[in-house]
Amino acid sequence: MSTTIDFRSDTVTKPTPEMLEAMLAAEVGDDVFGEDPTIKKLEQELADMLGMEAGLFCPSGTMTNQIAIRLHTQPQDEVICDKRSHIYLYEGGGIAANSLVTPCLLNGDRGRITAAHLLENIKPDDIHAPVSRLVSLENTMNKGGGCCYDFSEIEAIQKVCREHNLALHLDGARLFNALVKTGDEPKSYGNVFDTISICLSKGLGAPVGSALLMSNALKPKALRIRKVFGGGMRQAGYLAAAGLYAIRNHVHRLSEDHEKAEHLEQTLKGLSWVESVMPVETNIVIFTPEKTMDQKVVMDALKNVGILAVPFGPRDIRLVTHLDISDDHMDLAEKGLRQLEF
Repeated sequence: MSTTIDFRSDTVTKPTPEMLEAMLAAEVGDDVFGEDPTIKKLEQELADMLGMEAGLFCPSGTMTNQIAIRLHTQPQDEVICDKRSHIYLYEGGGIAANSLVTPCLLNGDRGRITAAHLLENIKPDDIHAPVSRLVSLENTMNKGGGCCYDFSEIEAIQKVCREHNLALHLDGARLFNALVKTGDEPKSYGNVFDTISICLSKGLGAPVGSALLMSNALKPKALRIRKVFGGGMRQAGYLAAAGLYAIRNHVHRLSEDHEKAEHLEQTLKGLSWVESVMPVETNIVIFTPEKTMDQKVVMDALKNVGILAVPFGPRDIRLVTHLDISDDHMDLAEKGLRQLEF
């Protein structure tokens, strides 16, 4: 197969011609001086969409998550999250390095914790224990195969947080995928979370950028933390223009990625060499080859038929659909998967 189909991540997308035009036409200024009008527009538009007051544009979702942790905690505190959370597994130990706090790791349902689970793990007021200060949820949950939270459970978690004086952060790297899937009202998220991280360079297709959404009261401190983290950019409105184009034009089409992922799920379920496929809800497909099969052998075989994927643990393999995966790519991928024999 001469065509390579890149299912490694929805971060591999290239800007569309229309997005590039929007970037070239952007009005820019020095954002560290607070003078970039396009960044201001993106920050406010995102905040308005999610029912928040303010936004802060940053280079990456890792930075927005790490700013949020620093914003809500002080050394010797703890952040409560699922053991599969991106903030714990994929941000380079930033919880400890950037904020000097401890993670309290829960074992939820495919990465989704519950209010009851949270309540059991809040630390007592004891000098031997760190101070429970922050709860972080991830929606959609990457390691859970792109699964979504039920909003009623989020509301129950927020109630526990309020009763125990805990801040609540959302790693919403793929929140728009969740919103398209569930039909939840975006503004309702601003009613329950203290901070929300939104990634623009995944399913939405922008080349760079994330935003941290928060209250007006939190933004001055967040700006200081971003500066210390090296996230103060200058004429970054060219990048923000891509984000603006993405949230205005690429949200509803996420359902197309979900449909493609469901198609991959059905194809994989019909293959003799696949032991199991995690239930697909959005654009992430995680499958497990048979126990006797070496993961690297499967990865190499996929590559030989033009399919790029990523290993996702000792045995699992992940495929992610995105706007650069066409119907023709899907046809080729299905043929490639079906022709594999081990």
